Amino acid sequence: MAATLKDLHVAILATDMTEESELLEPRRALEAAGATTELIAPKTGEIICAKHFEKASTQKVDKTLVAADPDDYDALLLPGGALNADALRVDLAAQDFVRAFDLSGRPIAVICHGPWLLVSAGLVRERRLTSFHTIQDDLRNAGAYWVDAPVVRDQNWVSSRQPSDLPQFNEAVIALLTELVSELTVED
Repeated sequence: MAATLKDLHVAILATDMTEESELLEPRRALEAAGATTELIAPKTGEIICAKHFEKASTQKVDKTLVAADPDDYDALLLPGGALNADALRVDLAAQDFVRAFDLSGRPIAVICHGPWLLVSAGLVRERRLTSFHTIQDDLRNAGAYWVDAPVVRDQNWVSSRQPSDLPQFNEAVIALLTELVSELTVED
């Protein structure tokens, strides 16, 4: 029988103007596979999602960034959206949050403009990843190996370019987390 993600707790770090599909579709896929997700944001209440640059739905924040402990989560999802990613990349608490995941080797899934936070946190040097094409120079200038592909897997990271790649991204994220569950099962 295939492993499920029922014991995994996934943090989704986002703020206002996150790309709606890049938050909701992976969240649905994770929850359908059995994972528990929590939306973490720099503020309480709700965040405003976007369809490109137009306001879309609002999503309830489960926990503020300052109240969230990275050690309480098994994996991290960073949705894109240029305005969301640009706001998070300068948030020192957000940088510390992603550094904690990377330092521990836990999975990080990132799409579109989401890698900007990884750049600002100083994590992309010599990592292979993809992103929305307009930030490829930022990634290369920070020492990353940028690849133009729907999905790129580099160790504990899965990255993707844009909303049209969400089916492949979701599949790759579930595969990475299934590997984690299998490793945890073997250790028990």
